Amino acid sequence: MSAILDQFPRHRFAFLPTPLEHLPNLSADLGHEIWIKRDDCTGFALGGNKVRKLEFLLAQAIAEGADTIVTAGGTQSNHVRQTAAAATKMGLSCACVLERVRTDELYETNGNAFLDHLFGAEPHFIELGADMDAAMTALCDNLTADGRKVYQVPVGGSNPLGSLGYVDCAWEMATQFRDADVHPSTIVHASGSAGTQAGLLVGLALAGLEIDVIGVCVSRDGDVQQAKVSELVDAICALVGRPDLADVIDVRCDGAYVGPGYGVSTPGMSDAIKRVARTEGVFLDPVYTGKAMAGLIDYAQSGKFKGAGPVVFIHTGGTPALFVYPEVAEG
Repeated sequence: MSAILDQFPRHRFAFLPTPLEHLPNLSADLGHEIWIKRDDCTGFALGGNKVRKLEFLLAQAIAEGADTIVTAGGTQSNHVRQTAAAATKMGLSCACVLERVRTDELYETNGNAFLDHLFGAEPHFIELGADMDAAMTALCDNLTADGRKVYQVPVGGSNPLGSLGYVDCAWEMATQFRDADVHPSTIVHASGSAGTQAGLLVGLALAGLEIDVIGVCVSRDGDVQQAKVSELVDAICALVGRPDLADVIDVRCDGAYVGPGYGVSTPGMSDAIKRVARTEGVFLDPVYTGKAMAGLIDYAQSGKFKGAGPVVFIHTGGTPALFVYPEVAEG
């Protein structure tokens, strides 16, 4: 299967493979066997899932002769942090459109925002709800007019090329499942810009693994997210020369755990973060993995999982954002 990815340029940033660990205390607590895929341990720029996508995207930027990377996300975007780091590593400038999810000083100067500054990223703020794609296009146009050679990385790195990072992750997990003699029935993860879920689904299908993948939505309703992921699945299948696979891939997205909106705290998220920290010594984050784990806990306690086999939780990173959500530690 590696021949499928070998046709695409790639620059290695991440420390792979990331660990697959059993969570015995959480498993006992929930009465269901739980494992965790530690993509918070990818190593590069404090870790996280986006670096897998950036390995393909930044390599393409270099191939096209770019000198400036433009991307976008929320003020506390993990994606922007790792993109800024990758650009620096490759000798490129980075400009980013940042949506003001909150406007307090703590939120805009600490956590990922602080790290963006350390990496030398050039921030361009827009108000909450503004058209991020339009803002990115305008920024690219302005930089191009100034003589820069711009490569635009989509929000979350989630286009067909970037999503190949999670096709590769699915194959990495397939090897780990075999080596550990683990036979999961379900994978749970946070689903936002769609690339992680879409790439996983295509990778698992290419590997011949039938595992239920539940994307816990962090920014939109389940039906809307499902359509977004499905569209990207189709595009990835076409990119790797297997359009036939799209017809057999089942996309599942659950929007029940978003709460009031992206980046907004929920009681379930706070409880999930504290539960995992206090049972397994693992830090989750308030924006993505905390809400995804809240979904996993509810599924386990309510008997919602389709299969009785082990559940694998993909930890997509995001720990720096903990420092701007002090309310998580209350109670």
